[in-house]
Amino acid sequence: MSIAEETAWLDATAQAELVASGEVSAPELMEAAIERAERLNPDINAIVTPLHDFARKEASNPGDGPLAGVPFLLKDLGAELGGAPTNMGSRFMDGYISPQDTELTARFRRAGLVIFGKTNTPEIGLMPTTEPDRFGPSRNPWDLSLGTGGSSGGSSAAVAAGIVSVAHANDGGGSIRIPGAVCGLVGLKPTRGRNSLAPLNGDIGNGIVHEHVVCRSVRDSALVLDSTAGPMPGDPYYPPEPERPYAQEVGRDPRRLRIAVSDQPLTGAAVSDEVKAAVQSAAKLCEDLGHEVIEAEPTLDRPKALKAFGRIWVGLLGHTMAHLARSTGKELSEGDFEAATWTMYRSSQRLTAGQYLLAVEDLQVVVRQVAAFFEDVDVWLTPTLCRRPVPLGYFDFSANDRDEVIRRLGEYSGFTSLHNGTGNPAMTLPLQWTDDGLPLGVQIAGRYGDEATLFQLASQLEAARPWAVRRPALA
Repeated sequence: MSIAEETAWLDATAQAELVASGEVSAPELMEAAIERAERLNPDINAIVTPLHDFARKEASNPGDGPLAGVPFLLKDLGAELGGAPTNMGSRFMDGYISPQDTELTARFRRAGLVIFGKTNTPEIGLMPTTEPDRFGPSRNPWDLSLGTGGSSGGSSAAVAAGIVSVAHANDGGGSIRIPGAVCGLVGLKPTRGRNSLAPLNGDIGNGIVHEHVVCRSVRDSALVLDSTAGPMPGDPYYPPEPERPYAQEVGRDPRRLRIAVSDQPLTGAAVSDEVKAAVQSAAKLCEDLGHEVIEAEPTLDRPKALKAFGRIWVGLLGHTMAHLARSTGKELSEGDFEAATWTMYRSSQRLTAGQYLLAVEDLQVVVRQVAAFFEDVDVWLTPTLCRRPVPLGYFDFSANDRDEVIRRLGEYSGFTSLHNGTGNPAMTLPLQWTDDGLPLGVQIAGRYGDEATLFQLASQLEAARPWAVRRPALA
């Protein structure tokens, strides 16, 4: 068996241990990942910018970080690599080269992760599917006719296919957890401010955008967060410091938790029967593990909360477009963007500063309501999505079917955006699968600043109902 085959399904922690012990060298591990990428990427279109020469140089001296030598992919949005192209899934960005590493990228590299490519994303991370006109669709390794979710769909497809064990992802409304759920992965959106957005941003969209990774094991998510977490001088958010390294929470007894379970999305959309059954099965597993499970959810004005988040999201897109114009020195032109992006951009130009700040105020009320809810419970268990993975093209947009696309968005991803608004940590886990072998993610959310409890519970659930043995037919 080749090194590429031997290491494909090891998690990042195990790969790093091989390198540290000398059993496998970092260059050998990198060549194995490149081999898998060249073999599998034509089918799934996960990697849009190979950086093999850069990676080979980095792998020759990966340092002594906790993840030294582990092959890694950057999402082509958010975490920039100095000297490499940044496209953000958009024709508008053609020719743009990032002038420097963002702080998160620098921390990935200091941890020893070796970047060898950048992954596909919908244009400017706008949609919950990864099908940009600029690069074409990413395909789900579990069924190539299905989408990967978005906006971290390229990263999620690469991890699910076994190209890498872990890849960068970020989340402004579910963009870690949606593709994590669709591709059968662990996807944590950390607490607001846990990973710094330095040097260019203090926050993005009033703090709704959070950075981390998608991966296949709970311990990898914890180890990476240990390697990247912590504020930079001038950051606007300083969440509570963890009591101990997150890696030490994995396998730690979570005590008897009070877990609230519900299946009503913020959008008010119907939830499929198989998704409801998946959540009930996860709730039963929590009970079997000794936790108290109750039916409960925060008291919210859901339409008001949804409208507030939507206005902030529209404002965020307007900011992003202005940022792109300033960064590139180019004028924005309708012909350089997809129809959905340009339509929302035009909406952002009609949004007044007063309306935006009222939306911020409304969302801050929601933050307090959710915080009060977590005074009585430790974890909130819900579906990650309202339904199973959807086919490619399901969210195709034109001006004539705008309302239909909006309806489909609401009926798909109604459980994730609330936690972007509050800043609370939330994690999708591949605990459930459809009868025909597709992943159904289950989401656990915690108090602001309390990733520790999520890691404890997630690792307990992983041990009780392991998913690492599952492989897509593609692999």
